[in-house]
Amino acid sequence: MKRFYKSVEVAEVDGGWQVTLDGRAIKTQGGRPQVVPSSALAHALAAEWSDQGEEIDKSRFRFRDHVDFAIDMIAPAREEAIAKLLGFAETDTLCYRADPEEPLFVRQQEVWEPLLGHIETKLGVRFQRVSGIMHKPQPPATLERLREHLAGMDDFTLAGLTAMASLAASLSVALLANDALINDPLLLWRDANLEEEWQADLWGREEEAEARRARKGEEFSTAQVFVELARS
Repeated sequence: MKRFYKSVEVAEVDGGWQVTLDGRAIKTQGGRPQVVPSSALAHALAAEWSDQGEEIDKSRFRFRDHVDFAIDMIAPAREEAIAKLLGFAETDTLCYRADPEEPLFVRQQEVWEPLLGHIETKLGVRFQRVSGIMHKPQPPATLERLREHLAGMDDFTLAGLTAMASLAASLSVALLANDALINDPLLLWRDANLEEEWQADLWGREEEAEARRARKGEEFSTAQVFVELARS
């Protein structure tokens, strides 16, 4: 699709901020007004439109899809969105460890235990750790506390968390990504992929798998920045 606009501006409107193209307010892909909660996020969206060339490259809309997902999908169905996020807590990557006699278990304890312990302390919950592949349910009290915590978040934060939890197969990693404890979200992403990194170091790195993990890491970073911008 060819570029169809000349000017890109940001306007303050009722309920937040909105990008305009040649004075016309943008709508979401679902047809709703694309109003975002912060000036910082609106300007990031505006930059995506301004940076387009003569041909529109949809892959360069790093934040637009997250915004539209928040407005079109999260807002009308918050309970369903929260239930999906709780599913990532039920099978959280950080809770599933190797057998205790394996060297990988020691590494998982060193890297994952402080991260999981921080979430437990912060939210007052207790996660069930599992060695091996057999599923063990998380305590009902933990899931209920997580539900309450997620219910207090805005639609945009829930959208970003959904993306990060899906990529990391972990709600705890998604919650940690914008925590003050974390200075380097990409390091957190590598920690979430500890088992894959371990296997790659052990058996050798495969180019396609490395590229796929790098792409997912970029997507995780984009979602983390998106949440940060929405909260600004």
